[in-house]
Amino acid sequence: MRDMSEAPDRAHTPLNRTRLIAPGPVEVAPDVLAQLAQPQMHHRAQDGIEKLMEARAKLSQLLGDPYDAVITTSSGTGAFEGALLSTTPAGARVVNAQAGKFSERWGEMAQRFGYDTTLVARPWGEVLDPQEIADATRGAHTLLITHSETSTGALHDLEAIARAARAQNPDLIIIADGITSYGVAELRPAAWGVDVIVSGSQKGTATPPGLGFVLFSPGVQERLIRNPGNAFYLDMTRELAGQKAGSTPQTPAINLIYALSTALDRLLSVPREVLWAEQRRKTDALIAAGTALGAPAWAPRTSPAVAVLTPPAGLTGRQVAAQLAAMGQRALPGQAPHEDTVFRVSTMGYADRYDALGIAGILEDAFAALGVSFERGAAVNAAWQALNG
Repeated sequence: MRDMSEAPDRAHTPLNRTRLIAPGPVEVAPDVLAQLAQPQMHHRAQDGIEKLMEARAKLSQLLGDPYDAVITTSSGTGAFEGALLSTTPAGARVVNAQAGKFSERWGEMAQRFGYDTTLVARPWGEVLDPQEIADATRGAHTLLITHSETSTGALHDLEAIARAARAQNPDLIIIADGITSYGVAELRPAAWGVDVIVSGSQKGTATPPGLGFVLFSPGVQERLIRNPGNAFYLDMTRELAGQKAGSTPQTPAINLIYALSTALDRLLSVPREVLWAEQRRKTDALIAAGTALGAPAWAPRTSPAVAVLTPPAGLTGRQVAAQLAAMGQRALPGQAPHEDTVFRVSTMGYADRYDALGIAGILEDAFAALGVSFERGAAVNAAWQALNG
């Protein structure tokens, strides 16, 4: 094995292209950015109305089920808040299944709004148990569940969880955080019995931050609350009715909606199964590269959205992320309190399989600079084999 503890020459570093290799915000295609350079458009003009309707239709098409999309001018957290408040009456019992930072957020949100909240918790990095969650949903009104946990890299079995919970409680409303799984991982909400999918623009749809998405099943629309007491701006009942007619009760981020519509064209250019499989291969390539360098995946059931890797002994997640940043590559350490436990890299957004190979090479340079011994080319070769396996 060649000793790579000698840091490589860094004279070229100022010439490096800065990359977003974090799990959001993600790289955005030039034609999407060009949409933002247009003269200011008006959301009430006919072109603006048509673009809103077009983007909503494409969001539903990408989901693959006849769910109606609401586009919010917010992050995914705002969209989730609107979905919760517009489906769940004040004081109702809510079950939140959590095993990471973002799934914990939904439990905190439910508690903040005064819901009778039951938490089903697992340690970070583990996967949720479908039957444990199902048992907790007896007599509950709503289940809050995360599909792809961005903080740990775990892909929870949403299909098994939803089916088990539905068998236990047929009237249960299931709201799923698909913020890093929508357009990235296999997601079949109608077949799985999921009522609401929530996501955001800065993840799989490869658009700048600022838009949230809520996709409602036909059945759950009949149960939406009129004039929810805790929601005004995020009243999804009013918003859905308006957007079905090509309007929004408030001024939307119309520039971003133009950009979103363009970004969705790339994702819709292939069948969803091809899109899902290619994203899976790209992330498997990153995991293989990390494993070859002594940095395996943290979660036992990995998400195709992000590779959450445990650094070799003697290194921390923050050290790896800082070294990548010094090379012009924006990755992320773990979420608190696990900043040192893991680091996170991703090829969501405007990236292809060759970007995955590039990131494998970048990881080799970063680990060499950090004094890790390995055979040069091992990570790139492992990534290439994962892409073509």
